[in-house]
Amino acid sequence: MKDGLGIFLWKISVALYLIANGVLGLLRTTGGDFDIIFRRFGFGGDTLNLFIIIAGVIALVAGAALLLEMLNIKIPMLNTLIFIIALIWVVYVIVGIISWIMGGFNDIWNTLQRLAVHIMVLASLMIASKKFS
Repeated sequence: MKDGLGIFLWKISVALYLIANGVLGLLRTTGGDFDIIFRRFGFGGDTLNLFIIIAGVIALVAGAALLLEMLNIKIPMLNTLIFIIALIWVVYVIVGIISWIMGGFNDIWNTLQRLAVHIMVLASLMIASKKFS
């Protein structure tokens, strides 16, 4: 914990988030964030399943790699893997904002809460990737 407790907990939370979404994507259980993201993009059927599985694998590998890096095991593709997930999140946040604007703000506080969570995830991924700095 050379960087401090806050950064240690932040890295753990990002890693667990990625691992959990990776497993949910691979198990194809509804409710995982990749299922929600790609459905919002308008995908369905086999295309939806393919994108969710690919994103799930990338997220699972990135989360595991992040945990390994915390143990001082260097992973050469870690920044690229996290960068790919971050790009998915950028597009998702943009699509989400557009769809919320187009659909009206029926439930503004819940909409803002969900938007804030996804922006926090995006910011965490951007920081973890180091390709955005």
